[in-house]
Amino acid sequence: MIDNSKDSVLDDRVQHIDLEEIITVKDLIDAYKDSSIQSRALANCARVYESALLDPDRPFIIMGISGPLIAAGLRKVLSDTIRFGMVDAIVSTGAIVYQDYLNAGGHWHYKCSPDIDDIMLNELSIDRIYDTLVDEDAFYEKDAEIGKIAETLEPRGYSSREFMEVLGSQVNDEDSILYNAWKYDVPIFVPAINDSSIGIGLTGLYHKMLSEGRDYDEFMYIDSIRDNYELTQLKIATESTAAIYVGGGVPKNFIQQMEGTADTMEQPKGGHSYAVQITVDTPQWGGLSGCTFEEAQSWGKINPDARTAVAYVEASIGLSLMVSYILQKDLWKGRNRLRPSWNRGRLISLDSEPIELNKRE
Repeated sequence: MIDNSKDSVLDDRVQHIDLEEIITVKDLIDAYKDSSIQSRALANCARVYESALLDPDRPFIIMGISGPLIAAGLRKVLSDTIRFGMVDAIVSTGAIVYQDYLNAGGHWHYKCSPDIDDIMLNELSIDRIYDTLVDEDAFYEKDAEIGKIAETLEPRGYSSREFMEVLGSQVNDEDSILYNAWKYDVPIFVPAINDSSIGIGLTGLYHKMLSEGRDYDEFMYIDSIRDNYELTQLKIATESTAAIYVGGGVPKNFIQQMEGTADTMEQPKGGHSYAVQITVDTPQWGGLSGCTFEEAQSWGKINPDARTAVAYVEASIGLSLMVSYILQKDLWKGRNRLRPSWNRGRLISLDSEPIELNKRE
């Protein structure tokens, strides 16, 4: 029988944060666990992520990333989740991986005021992302470079995962998301790749080939349905999955629909066993980005007994704090890295090996 007495209900006190006792981010998140509002929500996200990492059943962890994360300075935070084996696959917007590639090529983001004169910026070929600037000429350079790389590939359909491996192999930057994903065989899927500068670069190749009188089967193209097929094979090959969402958008929906795609492939696996979201999107507008995990349970995308947590906090704050907590607790240690092998979109094997970090050069 549930005890609904007043003393029972008023049983768990909020503990005030004592900054004199806090030295590390781990200390801060631990203090957040007994605080309230979004600090406690963020601590709950960190704890659910921690549980997924420590689960002896070794869930396959997929991270969905969206929003201006590279402009926000989170590039190395994201690449470290790969290096330290905190994620097994990534679903990203095209903008994030493109701007990672841009940085790897020596082009950077610059601070500005959000009140800067945008007409003046346009005249200077400078693009603004809220309080951050980037050189539009660098975009043109990298768009063309991506088209040239694609032109060297065997003429056939490629999943976005395959093409991200190609781009990662062209990068020599230890802090790059694409480079580390290529190095450690962490697949990156970009299901809305057309909606990005990568798509612009590939459209440039498309235009060039057709202008030269080439037929469609004479150059590479992105086979977007292979993304669905490849990601779902990873779910089918593992006992359970965990979803870590930074923002929402296409990456969130793409990861959410893995269960439905597995059903379509007549290999039902159930929904995710863990789910975490750091977001500023709220549910009352009815969109996927803000929908709750309870709503997702009505679709079967999240298991009924799943551990879930949501923090309504901007990602440049929330993600760095959550990842710092995990790194400072060494939660990645003792966890094996999963390395998939592919043959033209078919998952051949999913090998497990201890996480070993090479000395950074």
